[in-house]
Amino acid sequence: MLDTAMRDAVARLAAAVQSLRPVVERLPTPVRVVPVGHHVTNWSTGQWMSAARLVDRISDQLGLTGLALTRHVEFDRLQVFERVVSERLALAAQAAWPPDPTGELDRIITESLDDGFERFCRRDTVMSVDGVPLSAYSAGSADEAVVIVPACGMPAALIEPWIRYLSVDRRVLVWESRGLFGAVDELGDCTVSTAAQVSDLCQVMAYYDVPRAHVIGLCGGAVIALAAAAARPDLIATLGLWHGAYEFADGCPKTTHQRNLVDLMGLAAASPAAAAAVHAAFCQVMLTDVPEGLAHLLLYPYANANLLYQYCRLNSAITSTDVGQYLPMVAQPALVVTSQDDDIAHPDGSRRVADGLSAGQLRVAEHGNHISLFSADVPLMRVAVDFMARHTTAVRATGA
Repeated sequence: MLDTAMRDAVARLAAAVQSLRPVVERLPTPVRVVPVGHHVTNWSTGQWMSAARLVDRISDQLGLTGLALTRHVEFDRLQVFERVVSERLALAAQAAWPPDPTGELDRIITESLDDGFERFCRRDTVMSVDGVPLSAYSAGSADEAVVIVPACGMPAALIEPWIRYLSVDRRVLVWESRGLFGAVDELGDCTVSTAAQVSDLCQVMAYYDVPRAHVIGLCGGAVIALAAAAARPDLIATLGLWHGAYEFADGCPKTTHQRNLVDLMGLAAASPAAAAAVHAAFCQVMLTDVPEGLAHLLLYPYANANLLYQYCRLNSAITSTDVGQYLPMVAQPALVVTSQDDDIAHPDGSRRVADGLSAGQLRVAEHGNHISLFSADVPLMRVAVDFMARHTTAVRATGA
């Protein structure tokens, strides 16, 4: 019988392996894993074998292949994403992983995976109007619906805190960017315009038979949400635009991060060959400021050069869209959120959007940016809930 500490450690490891599935599936195999921590040098051959068997058992339950615990390679000799994976697993945090003749480990692993994002949400493939398959997720079963438009190119699991919190008393829908998720043969070139991404939102709502909803756009997703509200006011009751990265025809202040990212993405979006040429540089740049706990998700679109190419095409379409054209057409109540010190998306863009909306409400926090948004705590998400609660009848009156 395993003690509580060991059971918790196994459950955490299972959850970590599950969280790595999106990026591991895009990496060349084998993905070498080096235990990270001071216990490594003291591990016996038996401890190495136990750890390897445990990773294999978790992977088997997930149907995930490619992870390979590696003994004789130094951490610094790993590829960029192998380091990200190793740090996420941090196997050496546990001095010894148990052999398991009783089957108890399998029960612990199953319980942990059952509580994870992949099984908490229902996942479906929704066909876009132009035939691109979309990975869509739903959670909750209430009448009132909210659609979250995540940051371009990011796995839906990145906003798991939002989905879990909002789905307690609402139905939550989310989908992942076109051409970047799903089976390998579904990836690659497709239409990347803002209009195409708006149509994806509409298709997801239609698939789940949701005639009207609150829509929350995060980061680049705020541009898609704003464009959708202008194009299909019948579908969208309220808007939440959180830390949006906006462009206007006459220009708008940008942070250093925005300017650098737009320039790099312009290079990578030119062609698959161009993306391959700058891929390594992109990875190094992104690793410098990415928090360890989110790196495996935030770095997903950089996992290989083909993903980078498609991601940069999609994101370039968003960042070059003149959002000023939409503002006069959006009459829905809109909460526009930014912070005084957002160093990723300049807060002046959000201020200008809020000023241009007839029913816009601006909230400027003292601190915050995209990273704090993804790891949102309850007080932050409560702001979104309180805003939607004031406009609940705008959704329910339609029978949604």
